[in-house]
Amino acid sequence: MIKADNLKKRYGNIAAVDDVSFAVEKGETFGLLGPNGAGKTTTIQLLCGLLKPDGGTVSLDGKTDPSLVEVRSSLGVVPQALAIYEELSVRQNLRFFGRMYGLSGRQLNERVDDCLEIAGLNKRSNDRASKYSGGMKRRLNMVCSFLHAPPLLLLDEPTVGVDPQSRNLIFDTIETMKNQGRTIIYTTHYMEEAQRLCDRVAILDHGKILDMDSVDNLIKKHGGPSRIEAEFEKLPSPDSIKQYIDSENIQFEESKIRFETSRPMESLAMLNRSGVRFNTLKVQTANLEDVFLNLTGRRLRD
Repeated sequence: MIKADNLKKRYGNIAAVDDVSFAVEKGETFGLLGPNGAGKTTTIQLLCGLLKPDGGTVSLDGKTDPSLVEVRSSLGVVPQALAIYEELSVRQNLRFFGRMYGLSGRQLNERVDDCLEIAGLNKRSNDRASKYSGGMKRRLNMVCSFLHAPPLLLLDEPTVGVDPQSRNLIFDTIETMKNQGRTIIYTTHYMEEAQRLCDRVAILDHGKILDMDSVDNLIKKHGGPSRIEAEFEKLPSPDSIKQYIDSENIQFEESKIRFETSRPMESLAMLNRSGVRFNTLKVQTANLEDVFLNLTGRRLRD
């Protein structure tokens, strides 16, 4: 449904998108993850025809010119910057964008009502958008993108700066869109969002894809070991602990031990069989954030 082949975009000496290739199948939710300045938004703008690539091609459902109106009509785009009219009411915003998509009459009215319900905004549909909270504006921004029920959705950091309730509603909406068979590209730098929503993920940095795979496979490849902390009623001797744990670096602190292992369940089972008694046990397994930091580095970005 969505295909990028060797996409390139430069701004002077900066390669914003540097030979990026991926393909997203019908009904798949594909995540583009990266730190600020990684090239996520530029990639979205290339896909929807807002920017012309310096090299490479884009294909949307077999069509190769996303600047054409008939191609764009198959797209719903949620930009990172809010694209709503603050002085219009919520309903007026939706009706305006609906007419831009070619909707009218009963069909337009039904779609506006549906989108107000989805966004949880129907009780304040006649209020000016300028009176809305940040989370409410984000929800309006999102539903404006799929008034025309497009098969392809490009969502560029749709949860920036929103409250937990709005974020959860946005997640539920995206999952509903996926269940309806829509093909989604989702950009974010919030790892827990991608881990929840995406079938596959590409880690992007400095305009290049560092790796691309399912979340589980990325964690296996790049997540690193699990971290375990155990507190005992009485700390066994270091020698007795070491014979049960497959780890070279075990830290002993009063009644606690900490260690890393690639086989956390086996290590815990061995400890349990040794007869020691635990007061508390904490297991932190690798996740997508570990993958992200291991691939892009832990240095602060500005």
